[in-house]
Amino acid sequence: MRLAAAQINPVVGDFDGNAQRIIASARQAAASGVRVLVTPELSLVGYPPEDLLFRIAFLEGSQRALQAVCSETASLDLHLLVGHPAIAGSERYNAASLVHRGRVVAEYHKHELPNYRVFDDERYFSPGSEPLVFDVDGVRFGVLVCEDYWFAHAPQRAVAAGAQVLLALNASPYETDKQHRRLDVARTNVSKLGVPLLAANLVGGQDELVFDGLSFALNADGRLAAQAPAYEEALFVAELSAGDAPAFAVGAQPPAPSCEEQLYGALVLGTRDYIGKNGFPGVLLGLSGGVDSALTLAIAVDALGAQRVRAVMMPSPYTADISLVDARDMASRLGVRYDEIPIAGCFDAFLDALAPHLPGPADTTQENIQARIRAVYLMALSNRTGSLVLTTGNKSEIAVGYSTLYGDMAGGFAVIKDIVKTMVWRLSKWRNTRGDVIPERIITRAPSAELKPGQVDQDSLPPYDVLDAIVAQYVELDRSVEEIAATGIDEAIVRRVTRLIRSAEYKRRQAPLGIRVTHRAFGRDWRYPVTSRFRD
Repeated sequence: MRLAAAQINPVVGDFDGNAQRIIASARQAAASGVRVLVTPELSLVGYPPEDLLFRIAFLEGSQRALQAVCSETASLDLHLLVGHPAIAGSERYNAASLVHRGRVVAEYHKHELPNYRVFDDERYFSPGSEPLVFDVDGVRFGVLVCEDYWFAHAPQRAVAAGAQVLLALNASPYETDKQHRRLDVARTNVSKLGVPLLAANLVGGQDELVFDGLSFALNADGRLAAQAPAYEEALFVAELSAGDAPAFAVGAQPPAPSCEEQLYGALVLGTRDYIGKNGFPGVLLGLSGGVDSALTLAIAVDALGAQRVRAVMMPSPYTADISLVDARDMASRLGVRYDEIPIAGCFDAFLDALAPHLPGPADTTQENIQARIRAVYLMALSNRTGSLVLTTGNKSEIAVGYSTLYGDMAGGFAVIKDIVKTMVWRLSKWRNTRGDVIPERIITRAPSAELKPGQVDQDSLPPYDVLDAIVAQYVELDRSVEEIAATGIDEAIVRRVTRLIRSAEYKRRQAPLGIRVTHRAFGRDWRYPVTSRFRD
């Protein structure tokens, strides 16, 4: 028997478009002899729809789209599982409808409602409690929705109701090495029950989230039988042998991608879909000659193509000649439009106008003025062309506030917002193994904001390997100052960095959204108060 997962890239609220993606997958599957097709969680409306779920018109649109799927697949000899929101009485459910021969023959309601980090299911849905098991050609299939197989209860209920094979509709967002965890929990909660699992995962970018696909077929012995590709739409077909103990045919397994390859793919997909799904004609960014803007430029070109990307170098009186040389070199290597707009004249005009009001020696005020002039230039170009400004700040800088509000933080999308500086270097080196696009000197020279003579980042910050270790433990793992210091980092440095992290919260509240790739990013899964006296 052939089963399949429709690994599709829906758009939130695009009922007609999402329905057509499902219909096209169903037709392709039926033509290939597939008997059961599984779509991702909430595939009909896109994921996550967030507070759109409170709007009656949204739910009604979902129901109309479901009817369209039913009518357009009525002639197919196929059992189709479609993810969508459903209402029963006063309750709202995260549902999976079983569609066969033009009608909904059964409906399953998600049991486990995640309510942590980026998930808010309890805000929107009531939990289901009844299993759904259906028979196709003598094989009994049980239905799960994503979080259901991260716990034991729903799989146990399905198997107790007679399921021989479990099918999961997933919308599982990417974070570093997420697939390993998905497989591990599936082995713990499904394989131990002696049944195989087919999981259909979403693919694509949605605001901060990236869904990596990697739909999979897992046998009862915990062996991965087959896996769909990452970061692309696919009809993933798995061969199931029937009998008392159904099992998937085991295919050749591609080598696991490196951490850098995973991250880079997520950033490219997240950028492509944010720009494409929101209808921007292209992007522009400030190219400084530093590694952060260089990596952002490379990602943008890989996501959109050189013709939709514009780089602008805005030298100040403190910009090094090698920064200009390297920026020109990189723009040439990638073939993007490149402009140079000096800011010295505008900077002098600001200083003259403010001189009576800014007595005393120069300080960070003058540095921030330069960053804000650049933001004005970029936003003017954005207004005129419609292209979105990409910001280039990394997670290390954003964590400690080493950035200028209304300056380098000004823009529409923060591509590397969740990438620490040490990983920026690693990704830049990895990208160059696929084509030498980032000049080597950009990667190896000491990082500097170039806002005053002789400035380097380490004048103000600890070494990045130390800073990033603190950020990872404090932000992503919720460790205390004492716990972090116990790893061998000087406690005074830890206290200084964590104080900076806390004090920069007001800046982060005003930063553009960006792509989430780690266990915990600044954004929807970091909800700290701006006003707080907590210090540990």
